[in-house]
Amino acid sequence: MLELLSPAGSPEAVIAAVQNGADAVYMGMEEFNARRGAKNFTNEEFEKAVRYCHIRGCKVYVTLNTLVNDREMESAVKAAKLASRAGADGIIIQDLGLIKAVKAAAPDIPLHASTQMSLHNLAGVEAAAEMGLTRAVLARELSFEQIKFIAKNASIETEVFVHGAFCFCHSGQCYMSSLIGRRSGNRGMCAQPCRMQYSLGGRMDDYPLSLKDNCLVDRLQELEDAGVTCVKIEGRMKRPEYTAIVTGIYSKAIKERRQPTAEEMEMLEKAFSRQGFTQGYFNGDKQDMFGVRGEPDRDSDKIFAAARKAYADGEMRRVPIHFYTVAEKGQRIKSIAFDDDGHKAIAYGPVPEKAKRQGLTEEYLTEQLYKTGGTPYNVVENKAKADEGLFLPASEINELRRKLISDISERRGTPPLRRMTKMPPMPVNVPAISEPVTIFQVRTAEQLTPELAELKPDYIYAPALLMAEHSELLRPFINNGTKPVAVLPRVITDNQANDVFEALQKLFDFGVNEALVGNLGHAFMARGAGMKLRGDFGLNTFNSRSLETLAEAGFLSATASFELRISQIKALAKPLDTELIVYGRLPLMVSDQCIMHESAGRCNCQTPGQLSDRMGNVFPVVKEYGCRNVIYNAHKLYLADKKEDLYSAGIWGMRLMFTTESPRECVEVAKGYMGISDYKPNVLTRGLYYRGVD
Repeated sequence: MLELLSPAGSPEAVIAAVQNGADAVYMGMEEFNARRGAKNFTNEEFEKAVRYCHIRGCKVYVTLNTLVNDREMESAVKAAKLASRAGADGIIIQDLGLIKAVKAAAPDIPLHASTQMSLHNLAGVEAAAEMGLTRAVLARELSFEQIKFIAKNASIETEVFVHGAFCFCHSGQCYMSSLIGRRSGNRGMCAQPCRMQYSLGGRMDDYPLSLKDNCLVDRLQELEDAGVTCVKIEGRMKRPEYTAIVTGIYSKAIKERRQPTAEEMEMLEKAFSRQGFTQGYFNGDKQDMFGVRGEPDRDSDKIFAAARKAYADGEMRRVPIHFYTVAEKGQRIKSIAFDDDGHKAIAYGPVPEKAKRQGLTEEYLTEQLYKTGGTPYNVVENKAKADEGLFLPASEINELRRKLISDISERRGTPPLRRMTKMPPMPVNVPAISEPVTIFQVRTAEQLTPELAELKPDYIYAPALLMAEHSELLRPFINNGTKPVAVLPRVITDNQANDVFEALQKLFDFGVNEALVGNLGHAFMARGAGMKLRGDFGLNTFNSRSLETLAEAGFLSATASFELRISQIKALAKPLDTELIVYGRLPLMVSDQCIMHESAGRCNCQTPGQLSDRMGNVFPVVKEYGCRNVIYNAHKLYLADKKEDLYSAGIWGMRLMFTTESPRECVEVAKGYMGISDYKPNVLTRGLYYRGVD
């Protein structure tokens, strides 16, 4: 049966989820989770919550699913150890370096790959499995057929979001909040800029980045049949009553193997929705997915009040328990309780007295022991044996029952013994080079000009499919000693993998043998085509241990996250060559939604679109492989006048990333960085290299 995983943003939400039938809850500890705005849990609250859940047969997963810098790593591992020691059933995790550290320091707790790892194909799930993770939370943008293919073929468990908010961007690949307001979604502080108003060329009254909420309550049986292990409800920032309502409806649908009623669907909408629900990604039909939150329904307060009363008034969650009691002459009364999970408790009472009138009977003993109301237990089997002519006060039998329940609860709530070890040592630096190599990255064939080749960069990065189609444009670069590197798309689903793989094979035959990958699954694909690997920004390399992980995986180089400050990049231990993006429009979002189609009302892939905010900033929108869109920053990153800082950071390469620039502008910008021109673009930014993120 499907495991139902519910959000618990507070201790009260834990009760709401458990009492309404959640098989597992997920909660955050301290600051290392993707919902830092939720109440989250103190250490004491967390330990109590785990005990509360385990007594009632509910699992607990801990979210440590944010990027962690070097200074935070020890604290994050300490939190993981606490979670393991308290008996948590798993940790949901994103950061490659934190995965490595936790596996070493708390090796017995299972690790689950967060949706922040952008796992959108089978190869990505298998890469997670190779790292020792036991479950993969799949990208929310996948269709049912794509989910089914992965679930049927994956070597580890799969988890799917079935209810709650959709981000406009692929999870783990959104940098809009951080670049605009220094609040990083990858660090749990997203300001939700996708819920703001923007203009697509018309009035400033549209919400072109705001999607309706997901709701798959009527598709649960299909997911179970497809081999999915767990279905997940989003909403740690929402109130406990929301958790109660949604969990209760989904739990009944799963356990009773039925479709939701019309009344239940109405309750889901009133609890929270953005102009109704959508199944657009699941069905592979992305039309009519847009919506915003309207005014709360007046009936919502009544629904919430009823939900609160139900979970606060008593125990709706009952664990099956078995009793066996023996009352023998001259012996202390003895009772045994056991559950279906192998826990057993034994309790003794006083020696029964000789009865003056009616003695103990088996019926009387079982009747008294059945009285488990107000406890988390439901007696499903109750046997007793009593010699004739014995007597015990009812209070003694009730005390016997109390001892049994207390003891079995203690056993169910006791965490398992797990190993704890020290943090592994920091990785060792590779020798720094005196002057970083020069890397040009282009987006279009028009930008691959002989004039750009004449500047003789050390490397030229270009989209793999563009390279395969226009390989002749690489010849001037190769003749000038420039090494070409094929850039893989940000997102490649399994039904698109063959096209990309064939392009890589064609390039390999042409002489291109290196690929830039921003996803673990793409690394599998590129390596299968014979390519050596370089790591792109999409891998979110945020600390020294992440670099070490990529080095051990055979990567030649990695791109430091542009959410890091220069000072943090300088402080990184660099066990492999580390490059930095030093020029260009940084990507804010990559989305399966086509904004250009929404704007023009038709496909218009060759002409970049524009998205304007209320401050007058204009964000270019360009086509990405697979009819996806990439939204780029309104301002261009410019660091040509900061070379002293860049050189002192110990980086191997400086990448100039050209996106919407004309061929001439590409050349002029490159000359400026190479010191042979004073050209400087308008509307510049230093990015986050001097500001950092929260």
